[in-house]
Amino acid sequence: MTQIGLMFEGQFGLTWARWQRLLQAAESLGYQCVFRSDHFTIQSSDQESLEAWVSLTYAASHTRRIEFGPLVSPVTFRHPALLVRMAAAVDDLSGGRLVLGMGAGWNEHEHRQFGVPFPLVSERYAMLRDALEITTRLLREDKAVTYAGRYFPLEGAVLLPRPQRRGGPPILIGGNGPKRTLPLAARYADEWNGVFISPATYRERSGLLNELLAREGRSPQAVKRSLMTQVIFGETDAAFKAKLGQRDASNLDNLIAGTPAQVVDRIGAYVEAGVERFMLQWLDLDDLDGIEKLAKNVLPQFHHAG
Repeated sequence: MTQIGLMFEGQFGLTWARWQRLLQAAESLGYQCVFRSDHFTIQSSDQESLEAWVSLTYAASHTRRIEFGPLVSPVTFRHPALLVRMAAAVDDLSGGRLVLGMGAGWNEHEHRQFGVPFPLVSERYAMLRDALEITTRLLREDKAVTYAGRYFPLEGAVLLPRPQRRGGPPILIGGNGPKRTLPLAARYADEWNGVFISPATYRERSGLLNELLAREGRSPQAVKRSLMTQVIFGETDAAFKAKLGQRDASNLDNLIAGTPAQVVDRIGAYVEAGVERFMLQWLDLDDLDGIEKLAKNVLPQFHHAG
């Protein structure tokens, strides 16, 4: 079954009042999941934001049905041993609804602004590889873990209490890169999340992931396929044009945009390309009316929206 959820950019003015309203709306309107970015700020402006894992802890205890998680937590922000402890605890608190998104980090501005070291991209991916190895082993092995990592070594570490969910929360790796990201997804991920790509590109990268999975001795079904991309939705042609604003309507190849029928068709094209779950990036955190109309017009075409 196709799963459709929402993705919010936490650095674009996310406050407690907004987060509470967004979670309540997603839960009551039938969305399958809510994901949020893990950023301090963005290059263009400094706006209000909630620390990602504090807000996810709130989500764990103030929702009952939806899955949720970071999309994604940069390895540069937190030592992986700390991140995996937080993730296991939040997953337990939620009754097993967390998805642990992990990534290498990309926003140099926020790192410099807040004094977080920002190594070269090759080093960040090496850090991510260490972090994924540590995370999977601590979640899935009951015995003490010793790991001679270049960046994050462990010596006799045990994650206690053990995760209530067998194996702990699933690990999501996001990104489209065929040389770095997809090989890591093939080895470590329970879910691969493509980002802002067309259906044709998604199909090609998903096929490459299948080849890489075979090399790792894993089946294609071992890794769930999801997509994060922006949705621009209007219930009528006039409403859609108003949402589109000055944007070039002919340059929407990597987005999901249009009226209800157009959005349903576009999602269908991605489903045919292999997408099982959608995290629809919704930028206006106060547009609850739009979120409701999207749910009313689109969700029933793919899953129960009650």
